[in-house]
Amino acid sequence: MNSTILVTGGSGLLGRQVIGELQQTGREVRDLSRSTQGPYRGDLVTGEGVAAATQGAGTVVHLASKPPGKTDLQATRNLLKALAPGTHVVYISIVGVDRHPYPYYQVKRDVEELVEASGLPYTILRTTQFHDFVASLARSLVRWPVVPVPAGWASQPIALQEVAAQLASLAVGDPAGRVADMGGPQVLTIREIVEFYLAAQGKRKPIVELAVPGKVAAAFRAGYQLTPEHAIGRITFEEFLKGGVPSSSYFRKA
Repeated sequence: MNSTILVTGGSGLLGRQVIGELQQTGREVRDLSRSTQGPYRGDLVTGEGVAAATQGAGTVVHLASKPPGKTDLQATRNLLKALAPGTHVVYISIVGVDRHPYPYYQVKRDVEELVEASGLPYTILRTTQFHDFVASLARSLVRWPVVPVPAGWASQPIALQEVAAQLASLAVGDPAGRVADMGGPQVLTIREIVEFYLAAQGKRKPIVELAVPGKVAAAFRAGYQLTPEHAIGRITFEEFLKGGVPSSSYFRKA
């Protein structure tokens, strides 16, 4: 198999770390994104530059995604169409997408199905929420004098660098289908996450738990987004925050 690896969404927070990990393997690594300054600048949604970027690549690590995911399916179709037979596709997904009604999670499952039905060899890794994402969620909540949190919701934050290392390992290995889920070391309620975030800022605020109605809220309370039996991560959310509370939003960076 050709050792050249293409990363889609390489300019994002996860993408940059995955590229860094892959470069240490000695492989040729290409970054396909709209913002890259390299020779493989392209747009998966329109298809511009995709054929040139994928030509000669033996493996594609597909990270490009834009919540709420309105263009993810079209982007993936364009990518898969451009790939040569036998290209190994490595896709990053989210724990619980096959059960959770949250719309973005449903899009991620639809993309999984495209990859699975493509006829190409593939590897799919589902992970829990990244530390950076969870910190941005907390940041948006603590803006208020009294911090509202959804009652009964939890997350299992995982470090970006740990996910990046796992993706790089999968990319240089053989296609493995859907591999075991990857979760962070702790399941934390949203209240606990906010408390850690406030403590890292040296602040205290009253927190009120709110009952959120609807099937999406019920799924979050049921914990479909969690995988405590696969607590592979080692860096806790509290340890992540000791490195400095993020000053900007994960959503803008990604």
